[in-house]
Amino acid sequence: MIRLRLLLSFLLTCLALVAVPAAAQHTVLQQENVRYDYAQVLRVTPVYQTLTATRAEQRCDPEDKSRLSRAVGAIKDALRREEADKAANCQSVPVEREFRRAIAYDVDYVYKGAKFRSRLAEDPGNRLRIRIAITPAVPGATTP
Repeated sequence: MIRLRLLLSFLLTCLALVAVPAAAQHTVLQQENVRYDYAQVLRVTPVYQTLTATRAEQRCDPEDKSRLSRAVGAIKDALRREEADKAANCQSVPVEREFRRAIAYDVDYVYKGAKFRSRLAEDPGNRLRIRIAITPAVPGATTP
């Protein structure tokens, strides 16, 4: 049992020693040079989403408001309630309303004389913090 464990650990150690140098020979990881700076914001344009909502509202037909009809209406009110007449003159009508809300901001900014545009979730104000990453361009290397 002990011999089997020793043999198994020896084989695993040999396999690890063979695999590690082969992988290390082909992979070179370069640490990225990163710093932060501020750019001057030139223009911020909101990007809107338009939503349409429909709801039912009561619409009543206008009544004839001549003197005679007002007098007759006053007598009707005195004699009986007009809920039945109002319900007969009113109907439910769908009414559409549009709402606009800003979902993003297109930001034009300048950094060291070069102009850039980005779409951001918030309005950055007049200064935008930017991340600058510098990596050497190696001939024959593929860029991500």
